[in-house]
Amino acid sequence: MVNTGKIPKYLSGKFSAMKTFYALLITFLIGVSANSQTYEIGLFGGGTNMIGDVGRTNYVLPSGIAFGGIFKWNKAKRYAFRASVIKGNFVADDSKSSQSARQQRRYRVENSVLEYSLGLELNFVEYNLHKLGPAFTPYLYTGLTYFRYDFNYIDAAQIQDIGQKDGSFAIPMTVGAKYRLSQFFILGAEVGARYTFTDNLDASNPEGSNFEQFRFGNFFSDDWYVFSGITLTYTFGRKPCQDCFE
Repeated sequence: MVNTGKIPKYLSGKFSAMKTFYALLITFLIGVSANSQTYEIGLFGGGTNMIGDVGRTNYVLPSGIAFGGIFKWNKAKRYAFRASVIKGNFVADDSKSSQSARQQRRYRVENSVLEYSLGLELNFVEYNLHKLGPAFTPYLYTGLTYFRYDFNYIDAAQIQDIGQKDGSFAIPMTVGAKYRLSQFFILGAEVGARYTFTDNLDASNPEGSNFEQFRFGNFFSDDWYVFSGITLTYTFGRKPCQDCFE
């Protein structure tokens, strides 16, 4: 076959669509760069706990570690767009529960979650990172979260791990506070509960007809997991000549 150097017709449409896509992407990035204010990128570190049909029911009592990364776009003094990736491990242990029925049952489940979250961070007071001096505010965060976790079930009081991962969505409800340490660094502390759309973080309600015999607990209440810890972010981006966000 002779190579004429021409793009086959069946590929020309795809190349045209790619060119259009990249042109739109470049236009968007130029627009963001021209109008953006301050960005933040940093780390989250803390602990994880789960609230379900196994173990304790305390809302904030970490049983494992959590760590991840956070990115923020401070679009205005009152709010910021936020994206994060956080992984956490937890242990649900009936022997540490305050409920006598769970203490006698003595189930113990270990699991981990890897979440991807995108949403809006709302400041209680105006938070101006371009103005010299201290900057402090409490804040709320919510949005949409997707996470992966281990699919387990309990048989004969023993956890059964079949090496399968499941995914689910969750709604994050986070409260925190942040304080500017210097021109470039911001320290924060937060507690974030995630209401999930699964009831099997604690291996109590495995889905599928083959697992119906292993279900227990309250089938009408989905599980929660909580990340609590601190954040440290680095700020960067174009600094306007006058007071920002006006």
